[in-house]
Amino acid sequence: VQLVESGGGLVQAGGSLRLSCAASGRTFGYYAVGWFRQAPGKERAFVAGISWDSRRTSFEDSVKGRFTISRDGAENTVYLQMTRLKPEDTAVYHCAVGGRLTQESRGYTYWGQGTQVTVSS
Repeated sequence: VQLVESGGGLVQAGGSLRLSCAASGRTFGYYAVGWFRQAPGKERAFVAGISWDSRRTSFEDSVKGRFTISRDGAENTVYLQMTRLKPEDTAVYHCAVGGRLTQESRGYTYWGQGTQVTVSS
């Protein structure tokens, strides 16, 4: 599965962005999809995830109430809607697919190259 993220950019604090994760080569099918982020000098960290059937979602505490995740089977795309962005949300955001929804990065098999999100104060 090849994953391509898009939608990143520069936004002011309080603004919104919607990231997309498109799959090619294979559909998302029964994969769970997770979003992770890595800021300079920091470890990669879980942000949000969605189960294969969209029935379960999971969010890191600092983004709860601000970020939502959804998947569009017809378009084979998963979205991360980010609102009320803060400077501390600045990072490279990666999507990944795996067999089950988990916050552990080792639970994901395929990864995208990432898209940069920069939030200015």
